[in-house]
Amino acid sequence: MIVPGRAASLRPMPEFLSDGWFHAMADAARAATGVPADLDLVIQQVVDDVDDERGAWYVAVRDGSVRLERGRHPAPSITFTLDLATARGIQAGTASAQGAFMAGRLRVGGDVRVLLDQQSGLQRLDDVFAEVRSTTTSPQASGDGAG
Repeated sequence: MIVPGRAASLRPMPEFLSDGWFHAMADAARAATGVPADLDLVIQQVVDDVDDERGAWYVAVRDGSVRLERGRHPAPSITFTLDLATARGIQAGTASAQGAFMAGRLRVGGDVRVLLDQQSGLQRLDDVFAEVRSTTTSPQASGDGAG
């Protein structure tokens, strides 16, 4: 992919939940800047019809730094659980997290107040992963998202 505003470069487009996708997301987390120093939380993501090695990861934010790790955190602040089809739709922008929640396809566990109390910081986290999200491929029905 050629990234506008930069010297021409080709980047592979990672497939959702593949090793390449995970590494790109982890790199974006490590490179994050401007994350509020007072934001202290762990957001667990679980795609419940995929094995934990690929379908469970968390974003830990503390002291202005962000890290993304595979697996399940022992004490996440909040947990989002959904199936693969819903996760692919949200990732691809063809479905919204709000719509999935209202339809019962996205379940939220843990301290839901975090979503309200930390809205501006959470918006900044969304921005951290925007470039990876925009270059991720998401096959609709073929395979299980691994690659």
